[in-house]
Amino acid sequence: MEDNKNQTSTELPVATEESPQPVGSDEVRRQRDEYYDLLLRKTAEFDNYRKRTERERLAFAESAAADLIKELLPLVDDMERALKADATAEGAEGYRRGVELIHRQLMDILRKRGVRPIEVIGADFDPYFHQAVAYEPAEGQRDGEVIEEFRRGYMLGDRLLRPSMVKVAKAS
Repeated sequence: MEDNKNQTSTELPVATEESPQPVGSDEVRRQRDEYYDLLLRKTAEFDNYRKRTERERLAFAESAAADLIKELLPLVDDMERALKADATAEGAEGYRRGVELIHRQLMDILRKRGVRPIEVIGADFDPYFHQAVAYEPAEGQRDGEVIEEFRRGYMLGDRLLRPSMVKVAKAS
């Protein structure tokens, strides 16, 4: 027996199920796995939300466009009838009244949708609302005053749809 006491052991203890482990390591792993699972679920939920909102946005835009197109189709019919009409000197007045009627209908549809033309003649030039394509001296006009409109501009509520194409006076 004494022989066993004198021997020194160089072997390290082997970890067994009975040997002590760091406190809470199983709990830490379990929490990590729960958080990772939660992260994956939230990522998938967010991705599904993003895709759903994009589909809804596209459906809404398509629906709005369809409503507008339905309102414009009668105008297309009227234009086709006008193109088939006799545009000779005798029928010119009737042709003109038909085109004026179509224009009035179109402007009514746009007005119902919140579109309004920008009034420019006599206004001061504003680069946000106006696109100057000509600048010429004009007697009796203020410098920077809009004196002619080449193409009408339109607003949708407070949003600029298209600026007016204008000629601007230059003080002489």
